Amino acid sequence: MELFTEPRRGPVPLADRMRPASFEEYVGQEELLGFDRPLTRLITAGVPPPSLVLWGPPGSGKTTLGRLLAAKLNLPHAPFSAVTSGLKEVREAISQAQARRSQDGKPTLLFVDEIHRFNRAQQDAFLPFIEDGTIILVGATTENPSFELTAPLLSRCRVLVLRPLQEAELRTILDRALKDRDKGLGRERVEAEPAALDWIARMSHGDAREALNFLELGVSSAPRTAGGARSVTLKDLQAVVPRLVARHDRDREEHYNLASAFIKSMRGSDPDAALYWMARLLEGGEDPLFVARRMVVFASEDVGNADPRALTVAIAAKDAVDFIGMPEGWIPLAQAATYLATAPKSNASYLAMKAAREDVRTKPHEGVPLHLRNAPTGLMKDLGYGAGYEYAHDAEGGVPGHGHLPEGLKGQTYYRPNESGYETSIRKLMEERAKRRASRPKKT
Repeated sequence: MELFTEPRRGPVPLADRMRPASFEEYVGQEELLGFDRPLTRLITAGVPPPSLVLWGPPGSGKTTLGRLLAAKLNLPHAPFSAVTSGLKEVREAISQAQARRSQDGKPTLLFVDEIHRFNRAQQDAFLPFIEDGTIILVGATTENPSFELTAPLLSRCRVLVLRPLQEAELRTILDRALKDRDKGLGRERVEAEPAALDWIARMSHGDAREALNFLELGVSSAPRTAGGARSVTLKDLQAVVPRLVARHDRDREEHYNLASAFIKSMRGSDPDAALYWMARLLEGGEDPLFVARRMVVFASEDVGNADPRALTVAIAAKDAVDFIGMPEGWIPLAQAATYLATAPKSNASYLAMKAAREDVRTKPHEGVPLHLRNAPTGLMKDLGYGAGYEYAHDAEGGVPGHGHLPEGLKGQTYYRPNESGYETSIRKLMEERAKRRASRPKKT
């Protein structure tokens, strides 16, 4: 069987032509392929490796690594993509693997690209055949396996994490593509400014495929010099390469990573970082009202009564962006983000509510004290409803002598204002009222 063969129609993109044909040509991921590293040990062990999940961003070398593993291990192999294949194709591949194993005793290396696209039933179809050694599964995914793959499948696989390629590694790949006369652009006689190549490496998000696509686009549109060479300059390259968009997904891990960084930057009183992460969200196509809603929550949870105006600012920003839309909505969102980031912080009211809710869950049937109950009928008055209640506006200093919690929670304190912003004043007021209440005759 040919290794990962597909019918060719028309010109082959540079990124595909430049795929490494051996581990010696592979660039990056030294954490996995360096001396005495995990994959190196697996490759040199001389025994079939365990099933693997290769997790990494686009263009980090997952598919290439799967191809090289299949060739290096000299095992029968069956590659396919979860984007275009379903349960029927999985069963056919496994049936063929069983037939091959009955002939030569070797397992089949089954490489599944974009394995996160498979649903639970499709993933479960692999389990018994991984277990009995019919297949060695090598799955490639850009998504967090913890969220996208089933626990039974993960328990049978070793997850290897690939990182985005570094700029120096991308430069190596670009330089190789320019020099390679057989697979690359060596026959094109390209004169590329180092600044242009540096810009491609910097703007490619660690993605080798994207870097090579940018290079190919830049070379194909570059003017020729008097000597007939293609001249790739930074200025010309920036004019033809499409506007780069920050990577972001609205329902997967990166969405939550960026939102978390945004919230934690505001919590850490870092307005610059807050603006950067907010810009990443919005440039990536995030709903601006999602950003506004997170700030409304933050205003109460993390600023709280240290600055009661924070919630007003956050709500106003939400209303403003809803009213004017984008792109002008950036302006009130930026104002709110910087206000919240620089505001004094307190989560005292948030913690107080959590504690009160916990008491409600563990003591859900505490009765309302009689002195706090209304007594609209004579019978209820006779039963003691409202007896002993002291109208706060008539009490000395506005502080009644009686408490307001049920009997089983007397003395409980939920709200403990800290010494930040306006809560400093709240704390002093509460302390003064507590002293005044303690000096009053107790009423029940």
